[in-house]
Amino acid sequence: MEWLTAPFEVAFVQRALWAGILVSAICALAGTWVVLRGMAFLGDAMSHGLLPGVAVAALLGGNLLVGAVVSAAVMTAGVTALGRTPRLSQDTGIGLLFVGMLSLGVIIVSRSQSFAVDLTGFLFGDVLAVRESDLALLGAALLLALAVSTLGHRAFLALAFDERKARTLGLRPRLAHAVLLGLLALAIVASFHIVGTLLVLGLLIAPPAAALPWARSVRGVMVLAAGLGAAATFGGLLLSWHLSTAAGATVSALAVSLFFLSHLASGLQHRRHARRAGLTARTATFTANAPTTRPNET
Repeated sequence: MEWLTAPFEVAFVQRALWAGILVSAICALAGTWVVLRGMAFLGDAMSHGLLPGVAVAALLGGNLLVGAVVSAAVMTAGVTALGRTPRLSQDTGIGLLFVGMLSLGVIIVSRSQSFAVDLTGFLFGDVLAVRESDLALLGAALLLALAVSTLGHRAFLALAFDERKARTLGLRPRLAHAVLLGLLALAIVASFHIVGTLLVLGLLIAPPAAALPWARSVRGVMVLAAGLGAAATFGGLLLSWHLSTAAGATVSALAVSLFFLSHLASGLQHRRHARRAGLTARTATFTANAPTTRPNET
């Protein structure tokens, strides 16, 4: 028990745990739609697109979170605008924005010799440096994400399964897509303090993907994903403390490991059910084809 509880008696580890739980809930709300709609590449591009704003904020001595929000807004507007261009596929537009924003960020970083440490924390996260003010911001971000998810649930659901049906129902799929991009940007901005932009997909995609085989509804996926993300945060911080590894990377790696374990267990269960169904079918066939005995006629 001491091995399990000793790390969380330290104040900064407690703050890191609460931050990870809040971020897991935010990422579950946004990441479920990312998984259902196959938007993983978009999430990766948006996470790397935060670099220019963060770099400018660091060079000017401003708030890194504000810089990340500005960059996220630019990426969201760019993806929405390019998505409406009929001659350009969405993947092409996202790829161009991805490379353009990342290149701009690297150029800005190259102008400063003192930004290397901050850049490392931005790329790989610094969950153990979370402050109480950061927890308050994450709590506000979670409330905002809950509000957006609740109000837009019907439109997001129709958009995920049939965009033409959403248009027929008058749900304005373009507006719903733009709001969903905003929700995704919110989750990424909230997460980069915890796991960094290179590893943000670990909490954004892995828990919802791991929950998908076991949940029967979209809300069920979100709830289970939040729980898996919180478990990955607890286990990652625990292993990081005892093994002296990078906390954010350990959390992300454990989240991905839970995904593989979930799908392995799901595959084994599917095979077991298939074998039972086959055995039942063979038994029924044998019973139907078996000769029946009749009493001797007198």
